[in-house]
Amino acid sequence: MQYQNPILPGFHPDPSICRVGDDFYLVTSSFEYFPGLPIYHSRDLVHWEQIGHCLTRDSQVHLVTGATNCLNIYAPTIRYHDGLFYVIVTNVTGDNHGNFIITAKDPAGEWSDPIALPFPGIDPSLFFDEDGKVYYLGTDGGIYLSEMDITTGAAIGETHRLWQGTANNPEGPHLYKIDGMYYLLLAQGGTELCHMAVLARSESILGPYEPCPHNPILTNIGQSLPIKAAGHADLVEDADGNWWAVCLGIRPLAYPFRHNLGRETMLVPAKWENGWLYAGENGAVLPEFTVAHAPKAWAASGYVPGSAVTDEFQGETLHPMWNLIYKPGAGNGAVYRKRTGTARQRRFSLGGCAEGVAGTAAGTLLLYRRDGACVCAGAGGRRGRSHRVHESGASL
Repeated sequence: MQYQNPILPGFHPDPSICRVGDDFYLVTSSFEYFPGLPIYHSRDLVHWEQIGHCLTRDSQVHLVTGATNCLNIYAPTIRYHDGLFYVIVTNVTGDNHGNFIITAKDPAGEWSDPIALPFPGIDPSLFFDEDGKVYYLGTDGGIYLSEMDITTGAAIGETHRLWQGTANNPEGPHLYKIDGMYYLLLAQGGTELCHMAVLARSESILGPYEPCPHNPILTNIGQSLPIKAAGHADLVEDADGNWWAVCLGIRPLAYPFRHNLGRETMLVPAKWENGWLYAGENGAVLPEFTVAHAPKAWAASGYVPGSAVTDEFQGETLHPMWNLIYKPGAGNGAVYRKRTGTARQRRFSLGGCAEGVAGTAAGTLLLYRRDGACVCAGAGGRRGRSHRVHESGASL
């Protein structure tokens, strides 16, 4: 199989992935955009369809208006255990700020109201051990772990500091148990050009952890490749025993580097040798990979991100391609409602406000994720304008 990166082009940062049978599910950060936490489905890891959002109701989240582009909802982890999907994530601002868990039996359906967690910091992850214990991993001045009650969210026992990586800014921890060993995967170097993924292992969940001798296991530092800043990875095994990593990366346009598509989701083949993971092309994330073993090719039946869509706004809800900034009714008149009347009048409308794109108050914006560097949008029979919104890969 030959495939190209990114597998999810445009604004799809901080990917996390899990598998249930032959089906893969992936979530990404959404920051101040609503609905939040888009969720995707695939059967071959290359072709993805968006099946919904995890955050769709006022009862689930409060997005602070006027917050800068790097705040609100980011760095989710998705896991599946005993018939239930779990997404754990951080709301960096808001009256329900902090870390929380939401759950669903059907990932394409409604997700639960959040279970607030007592754990500080960002980049939360979950680990379900074979003995029935559940652990929280997070980043708060370093990587730490705590046993938890998955039903109530309460902490159990002490908090333990784990391996802190090999360089600065360790974050984005994920824990796996493979062939009796615990493997701790971290991002480090900051989510810019020095981004990377590093790995360590231990016989005990509490450590000590032995660093991988060929760290970083994944990075594009020093590579003359169009993909930069590769890191913040998560691992998944397919039904045939092949291993893969998803990670974020950027595709800068020029120097000095500007990535107006935002951080995108990449797919990297991986393999285990002598108890250690080898990813990509000697650790590099290539724009194109050819692999001998992969899941059977699959065609999505739902909305494929980046595909051509004509939306006449006739549905009861917004098409999943669209996002608002903050939430409808957030003091900005942005109420999504279906109009009645003749066929010509049956359309949706958004209330407006005087706030400009560069303002700090809650403006009324309808956005979609761009998948290419150039875009031309039409509005009311006239040629529209595309605005870059803080390098997020969103267009008006």
